[in-house]
Amino acid sequence: MVKPPHIGWLKDTGERRHSACGREIQVWEIDVANDAAALSAWATHFRHHYCADVDLPALVAGTGKSKSDFLKTILFPDEKIAPGPSLRSGDFGEILVADFIEYVLGYWCPRELRYQDRWNRQDSTKGCDIVGIRFFLEQGDHAHDELFVFESKSGMSPTDKNRLQDAVTDSMKDHLREAMTLNAMKQRLLVRGEAAQVGWVQRFQNETERPFKRINGAAAVLDADVFATTKFEDTDSTGHKNADNLQMLVIRGPSLMKLVHALYERAANEA
Repeated sequence: MVKPPHIGWLKDTGERRHSACGREIQVWEIDVANDAAALSAWATHFRHHYCADVDLPALVAGTGKSKSDFLKTILFPDEKIAPGPSLRSGDFGEILVADFIEYVLGYWCPRELRYQDRWNRQDSTKGCDIVGIRFFLEQGDHAHDELFVFESKSGMSPTDKNRLQDAVTDSMKDHLREAMTLNAMKQRLLVRGEAAQVGWVQRFQNETERPFKRINGAAAVLDADVFATTKFEDTDSTGHKNADNLQMLVIRGPSLMKLVHALYERAANEA
């Protein structure tokens, strides 16, 4: 697995907090270096969540727009008009958490489907935020095969909300959304002719006949200033149907909203 260079900027701080329900909260940080090549690679990786580069000329054709303008005005959430900025921060957080699940934890995480089929750039995609899959054996089912369902929330401007708690609360709904999310993933993969990957998703659609291990996650991607004022110890997962297999994660970084807008800008301008 080739890791995008920006994954090297994602570091475990070693700091651990504990929730009100006694669960460990891992604290990671993203510390971006002034490396033009790595930033360009990250922007390309980010853009591919919304559109494959090979498809971009055909999508732009007939619009009278440049590729950059097309991405900024048709595909990407708006930089200034609400709810565009909050969608940008939310998408950035989800994609970064998906990167964590795939490149740090080693799950298969087919997340591009979530954004490429979004028909309204100013509306969020419904369903579980992030799904990761990992098989215990190379061939055949095993009860230790893992389905990792993660909810992600971003906090990049001053707020009195505990965004990790918001992620935990949303994660409590994932047992209702999981089946629909897996079906949507399967449909998109079928349209793309990805037969093998269809089978990977299908393996987790009937837990009764084909048992597996379900892990839930709740993540908060926070600006450093928001992180400093958040009372993580108040986070409570009481009532979560999979509380024994719930993981909590915080990723912090400086000036994250500035980074988000810069990443979208580079992703458009370098297309």
